[in-house]
Amino acid sequence: MLNYAGTPPLAAMAETDSRQLIAAELRSLIARIEISMRLIDAAMEPDDDSAVLTADLGSSDIIVLDDITPRFATASAALNACRAELGHALKKLSESGNPA
Repeated sequence: MLNYAGTPPLAAMAETDSRQLIAAELRSLIARIEISMRLIDAAMEPDDDSAVLTADLGSSDIIVLDDITPRFATASAALNACRAELGHALKKLSESGNPA
């Protein structure tokens, strides 16, 4: 009989159970990243009030300096890359569960 006392929970599980736990955690991380990306997209959308203000002014001499959008775009690109890598890790994990 095996004694798992004092063994970390993940190490004490069967390989399939731990793989399923890891896959569930990867899916959870992917979902959280997608939520963050949606929040960033929403923050980058112009406010309706600012569009009305610009239309009312009707001048082409107005320049709006936006130092926030590049940071949001950079953050979004980093999250997108992270999501892709987590998806790749999830795919590799699921492939490792199938005997070849």
